[in-house]
Amino acid sequence: MDLRLQHSTINYQQSTIKITGSKSETNRLLLLQALYPNLTLENTSNSDDSEVMADALQKSKITDQKSVIVNVHHAGTAMRFLTAFFAMQEGKEVVLTGSSRMKERPIKILVEALKQLGAEITYEENEGFPPINIKGKKLTQNKVSLPANVSSQYISALLLIAPKLENGLELTLEGEITSVPYIKMTLALLNEIGVETSFVKNVIKINQKSKIVNQQSTIESDWSSASYWYSIVALSDMGTQITLSSYKANSLQGDSALAEIYKNFGVETVFNSNNSITITKIATHNPQPTTYNLNNSPDIAQTIAVTCFGLGIGCHLTGLHTLKIKETDRLEALKNELTKLGATISVTNDALTMETSNHLIADVKIATYQDHRMAMAFAPLALKTSLNIQDAEVVSKSYPTFWDDLQSVGFQVENQ
Repeated sequence: MDLRLQHSTINYQQSTIKITGSKSETNRLLLLQALYPNLTLENTSNSDDSEVMADALQKSKITDQKSVIVNVHHAGTAMRFLTAFFAMQEGKEVVLTGSSRMKERPIKILVEALKQLGAEITYEENEGFPPINIKGKKLTQNKVSLPANVSSQYISALLLIAPKLENGLELTLEGEITSVPYIKMTLALLNEIGVETSFVKNVIKINQKSKIVNQQSTIESDWSSASYWYSIVALSDMGTQITLSSYKANSLQGDSALAEIYKNFGVETVFNSNNSITITKIATHNPQPTTYNLNNSPDIAQTIAVTCFGLGIGCHLTGLHTLKIKETDRLEALKNELTKLGATISVTNDALTMETSNHLIADVKIATYQDHRMAMAFAPLALKTSLNIQDAEVVSKSYPTFWDDLQSVGFQVENQ
């Protein structure tokens, strides 16, 4: 499904948008709920990724079937978390597979770490990549090391299963740590259910915990999804105001850095007493090229790059090495699509640089590369020109109601 986007003159200066729970928090808590069934969850994400995660965990409960095939499709978080989860399910054999792109995304570092703990995992096709065959067993070792600059999902996968290991876990991270907020999110969620943890220098320790008391956890809304609304407000007229629910000032999510970053684009964030935020265009943007290290929040890089282009300012974004192994090579994808629109842009293995420019080509077809964030990051540019988003249904991966929400504030969204 391709969509043509145009912005109408409908007034959306005081709109309210409800965004469901964080995909990152939901997937972590779904795994913890599988380990501790007396944990109940509120405001879970309605994303494809979280549904895939929940369905796979349901399969693990089937007692009369020792061998199952689990297909996570495009869900990278589910692939990493479930690899660790199924490795410790004694007596169960699982083949964990996914889409053609998933079969190109590396899993070896996590597999090798799990093998250090005693896991039995083999590759079905290509060495180091899904699909993988996992024979669940009791993991008796409790010390493991990983390169510190790998995807935080590898690290979180190990931390999430750690309290159910016989002797807990001591994880040593070698080198400079990236994506620290996602690691801290995992540790905070473990702490919330009563698991004792420590994170000192490059060593993380998780204590064993066999049971937890009955508990309910309410999941904060997704900050990554909020980023597209920040971009819309930044590209809008002065006074434009949108309220988003439900968010908190002391968020566990690294992407909450949006509130500070978008001040540079004239957007103010107010945290309301009902756990909503109101974002308002209160000033013209800073015309100077901007530089951000997004090592702790790489998922908002696409949104920021497109916002800068729409505002006609240059940017230099660093800390983006993990973007090359996402749903697509996001750095190359950004370069391709922004160039179509008239940008002058260059990328390296971990950075993106775009020159200041007010040149914007109309009616461009934006390829999304089976990547939900490509579709949503480019959509706000409809405030500046009409454009076409190809394979627009890909947004269901993290934000299924995105196009409906855009229409509710005045965007014209037409099937092509």
